[in-house]
Amino acid sequence: MATTKGKPSIRSALSATKEAFTGIAILSAVSNVLMLVSPIFMMQVYDRVLTSHSIPTLAALSMLAAGIYAALGIIEILRSKILLQIGRRFDETLSQPAIMATLTALPAGREGGSPAPLRDLDQIRQFMGSPGPIAIADLPWIPFFIGLLYLFHPLFGLAVIGGAVILLSLTFCSEILLRAPSKRAAQMLANRWELADASRRNTDTIKAMGMQGAYAKRIQDAHDLYTQEGLRSGNLTATFNGIAKIFRLALQSGILALGALLVIDQLTSAGVIIAASVLTAKALAPIEMATGQWRNFIAARQSAKRLRETLDLMPPETAEMQLSAPCRSLSIAGLAVSPPNGDAPIVQNVSASLFAGQAVGVIGPSGSGKSTLGRALVGAWPVAKGTIRLDGAELTQWKSDELGASIGYLPQTVELFAGSVAENIGRFSISATSEKIVEAARLANVHDLILSLPNGYDTQVGAGGGTLSGGQRQRIGLARALYGNPFLVVLDEPNSNLDADGEEALTSAINSARQKGAIVVVIAHRANMLKVVDHLIVINNGAMTAFGPRDAILSALKTKPDEARRTG
Repeated sequence: MATTKGKPSIRSALSATKEAFTGIAILSAVSNVLMLVSPIFMMQVYDRVLTSHSIPTLAALSMLAAGIYAALGIIEILRSKILLQIGRRFDETLSQPAIMATLTALPAGREGGSPAPLRDLDQIRQFMGSPGPIAIADLPWIPFFIGLLYLFHPLFGLAVIGGAVILLSLTFCSEILLRAPSKRAAQMLANRWELADASRRNTDTIKAMGMQGAYAKRIQDAHDLYTQEGLRSGNLTATFNGIAKIFRLALQSGILALGALLVIDQLTSAGVIIAASVLTAKALAPIEMATGQWRNFIAARQSAKRLRETLDLMPPETAEMQLSAPCRSLSIAGLAVSPPNGDAPIVQNVSASLFAGQAVGVIGPSGSGKSTLGRALVGAWPVAKGTIRLDGAELTQWKSDELGASIGYLPQTVELFAGSVAENIGRFSISATSEKIVEAARLANVHDLILSLPNGYDTQVGAGGGTLSGGQRQRIGLARALYGNPFLVVLDEPNSNLDADGEEALTSAINSARQKGAIVVVIAHRANMLKVVDHLIVINNGAMTAFGPRDAILSALKTKPDEARRTG
C-alpha cells in the first residue's frame, strides 16, 4: 500500500522500524551461531574429557560455555526487548490514524471490515511482542543446522530434512485449516461487542419495555457462536501443537538410535550422538514454535489486512494552507448526500445561499433527509455530488480540526461524554478557558442550570451524560455547539426535550448567535421554531422542493394543503 502524504499506512509504519528489524536479524544470526556452544561442549566432554579424565579441561570448557551462555542470554533479552519496542513504535505510528478511523464514519460492507481499528492495532502489537517473530527470524537458520548435521554424517542430515518437511507440512496445514475459523471468530467477536455496546447505550429502553431477557439472549447467542468458533480454532491449534511436539521428541530419539548404530559401526563418536540430538532440537525448534504461534500469526495478519483497508478508506487531509476562519457566507450547490455505508443518495438537489447573521429552517416529513442534510453541512457525512462552501471554499479545503472550531452542531440525539460539564462544553480542548466555557453557557442560557448542579461546572456527567436529564443534556449540548462563537451552527430538532422555559432560552440563544454573525440552520418539526429563522428549505422524499424567505415559503405552502401536511 502506498503511503499518502499526511496519511500513515502499515507500510510506512514498517519502514519506520526497518532498522530495528535489521537489528533483530543481526542478533538472530549471532544467537544461532552461539547456540553451537551446547553441541560443541557435549562433544568435547564425551570425546575429550571422559577419555582423558582431565578435570582442568572440563573446568576450562565449563567456564567458556558459561561465558557464551551469559552472552546468549543477553542477546535473547535484547531481541525480546527490541521486538517490544518495534510494537510500541508501530503503535505510535498508527494509533492516531486508528483512533481517527474509529471516530470517522467509513464505508461498511467490505470483506473483513472491522468496527474497531484499535483492537486490530492491539492484536498486531501483541504479536510483535510474542515469540512468533523470534521463530520467524530463526527459520532461515534451519538449513545451517541441517548442514552441520550432514557434516557429522549424511544420514543425520537426511533424517532431519525429512523431519523438517513433515513439520513444515503440519504448519501449512494449520495455515489452511485455521484461516477461515480465525476470520469467522474475529467477525463474531466484533458482532458480540456491537450488541453489548448497543445494549449499554439503550439500557433504559431495554429495561422499561421488558427487553432484558430477549436482548440478553441475543448477546448470549452471539457469545456462544464466538466461543464455539474459538474452541474450534483452539482444538485445531492444540492438535497441531501436540503432533509437532511429539514428532520432534520422537525424531530426537530416532537421531540417538541412528547415532548409536553409527557408533556401533565405528562411523562416528559417542560425542557426535549427543551433539546431533541437540542440533536436531535446535533445527526443528523454530518450526515447532512457528506452528504453536500460527494462530496468533493468522490473527495478526487478518488484523493488519483489516487495518490497512480501514486506513485506505480514510480521506487524506488535502488542505495544506491554513485558511482564515469563515465569516461571510454558506453556499450549497446541487448537493446530494449518501450515507457512509451506502451508495444511493438520501437527499439530493439541494441548493441554497445564506449570509452572516441569517438563519434557515429545514422542514419536511420524517425520514425525508433533513438530518442527513445537517450531517453533510457540518462535514460528518461525505458529499456524493455538488458542493458545500463556506466563504467560497469547499469544506475539504480546511483541515478538520480547523474547520471544527468554526462549526457548532447539536445532533438530534444528544450524547455527552464521560467527563465534567466544563470539559463537554469546551469540547475537551486543552486550550479551552473558563471564560470561553462560561460565555458559551451564558449564550445558551444554561449557566444558572449548571450552577445548580452538585459541583457546578465540575459535575461529572457520566458515560453518555447519564447523570443528567434529557433536557439538561440538550441544553449543555447547545452550549457545546455555541462554544467559541462558531460561524455555522446546525441544530437538529433542538427543542425536542425542552419545556417552555428551555424553548425560550433556545430562541434567545439562536438570536444571540445571529447577532454575533453566525449562520444558523434549524432542523425543525415544531412550527414554533420557525419564528427564529428568516429562510426555509423544504425537503420532500429526499429532494429539496423549495428554498426562499420564510414568509413567502409558508404562504406558498398554505396554497398547497397536501404539501403543507407532508411538510408538517
